[in-house]
Amino acid sequence: MNGRIILLNGTSSAGKTTLARALRPKLPITFCYYASDQLADEEFRPLEPVARAAGREMFFDGFHRSIPAMAAAGLDLLVEHIVEEQHWADDLAALLAGLDVFWVGVHAPADVMTAREVARGNRMVGEAAHHLKTHSFCHYDLEVDTAHPLDDITSLIVTAWNERTRR
Repeated sequence: MNGRIILLNGTSSAGKTTLARALRPKLPITFCYYASDQLADEEFRPLEPVARAAGREMFFDGFHRSIPAMAAAGLDLLVEHIVEEQHWADDLAALLAGLDVFWVGVHAPADVMTAREVARGNRMVGEAAHHLKTHSFCHYDLEVDTAHPLDDITSLIVTAWNERTRR
């Protein structure tokens, strides 16, 4: 039996990681947290910046292919991602077709995202604004605003997830 997928998509600094960490304990215990940043942060990609940049598309193609592979193995997944290009959204739609996927659009006001970029210190200010296009590529089952209280957002997602029509 295939695993189920909750896919959090939003811009950089929208609050996806914070949301995922707060949401995971409220989901069934079978859910695994999965994000491309986990691989990138653990130095999965080439060390040399030039090689890392050259292999970026291959990295994300592999990450996208790994999502349905994990679900096909029976794992329930809480996936965090930024769908940066229309062809990524198209590829994900094809790869995830036939699986139980619940898409959540993660939003935040521009001033909040900018403040988060400044506070983090490891992001270029304006990166989140560049990623806003992601929302035009995806169709969501639910959209949330991380400027609202985290407990309210996680409760909303869990309720919507439980009440969804399974695919």
